[in-house]
Amino acid sequence: MTTSLLLPGRNAQGLTLLGFAQTIAATQRACIGRTVPLLLTLCLVASGCANRVQDVLQPLAVAPTDTNRVTMLVATTRKPSQDPGKLYSGDRGTAISLNSVDLSIPPDRNRKIGEVQWPSRMPPKPEREFAVTQVAKIQSEGQALDWYRRNRNSRRQVIIFVHGFNNTYADAVFRFAQIVHDSGTDAAPILFTWPSRGRTFDYLYDKESANYSRRALEDLILQAAGSPDVQDVTILAHSMGGWLAAEALRGVAMREKSIPAKVKNVILASPDIDIDVFRRQFVEMGPKRPHFAILTSTRDKALEISSWLSGGVDRVGGSDLRPYAPLLEELGVSVIDTTAIAASDPLGHNAFADTPEIVRLLGRRLAGQSLDGAKASVTNQIGMTAANLAGSAARVAVAAPVAVINPQAREVLKRELLKRDLSPGGGRIVDGQISY
Repeated sequence: MTTSLLLPGRNAQGLTLLGFAQTIAATQRACIGRTVPLLLTLCLVASGCANRVQDVLQPLAVAPTDTNRVTMLVATTRKPSQDPGKLYSGDRGTAISLNSVDLSIPPDRNRKIGEVQWPSRMPPKPEREFAVTQVAKIQSEGQALDWYRRNRNSRRQVIIFVHGFNNTYADAVFRFAQIVHDSGTDAAPILFTWPSRGRTFDYLYDKESANYSRRALEDLILQAAGSPDVQDVTILAHSMGGWLAAEALRGVAMREKSIPAKVKNVILASPDIDIDVFRRQFVEMGPKRPHFAILTSTRDKALEISSWLSGGVDRVGGSDLRPYAPLLEELGVSVIDTTAIAASDPLGHNAFADTPEIVRLLGRRLAGQSLDGAKASVTNQIGMTAANLAGSAARVAVAAPVAVINPQAREVLKRELLKRDLSPGGGRIVDGQISY
């Protein structure tokens, strides 16, 4: 937005000092007006989480019989905790630690889809609350391969979940167990949990911890894809975990010259990724990318705060990408807009896991089914100005519906979306610039 504030007798060459000050003041008031309610919501969420029982990973003395079960492999870059009820802290470890964790989930008659029933006290009541039944350390690569063999399904599928900002080790374990059970998938579940402090106002620490864990996630992806007991890898990443997953895939592509063919699907739920950064990540993964599905919502308050903290740059998960859907589909990206679906959490950030409609949708994708029927229709769109995958510095303005653009124009737009020359001659200097 360009604002021109002029005093009598001044021309339009620039702002006066008074006009500049008024502009800054107005901008600050607008930012504060938008941000304060969001920060208040964050405080309420933080206070609610602080009252929960935390030492919930101590296994039950006797495993229950009339409950649902989930067994997962957990890989982490967190520092081990001396507390057996926590297992790992929010500090950064110096190695990748592996555990097999078994959980009990209450019978379906006692819970709702999308709900994590956190223990109210220890020991938990398995008929009404989530409970850990066994924790075993994975001591060697052989034990990890044995875990794959014991837990593989007939199609040898694996799902790797990467959680987002503000998650403790227990948060990630319980949430992934809920997703696995409620989605109905029988793929072998692997959780990658990085050193999030699990505190609302440690956003920058968490961001650096995600950065710290990139190589570890790369190694996990390559290990899973390299196992003869695995034929199909799906990566599900939420929020800041979406940035970590995209970075890891980019790193894998650079290390191995391409992403392994076994990595077939990547689901980014409310990805907290700078939209310019994602464009570069996507390009640098190379031409042999897995299929991407991106769940977005323009009502995601957590991503609004992230955008504010990050200089006002849009986040991929908070953008309206529907107008780009046909072009993105040609690039192997499905867009699923969840704005109209009421989320259970006050920030509207966890709809991928706690909303029954979306959990069932994830189940379809994890079962290898297409999401075409769930994608928002764009036939009634009148333009492309709502989204900007091409980056904040290169906006695409189109007056006609995307679906009816002629093939030549679509190809031009595809190039603009990726902001690079797709021909073999890419990298040349043209008009004093090299495409980036």
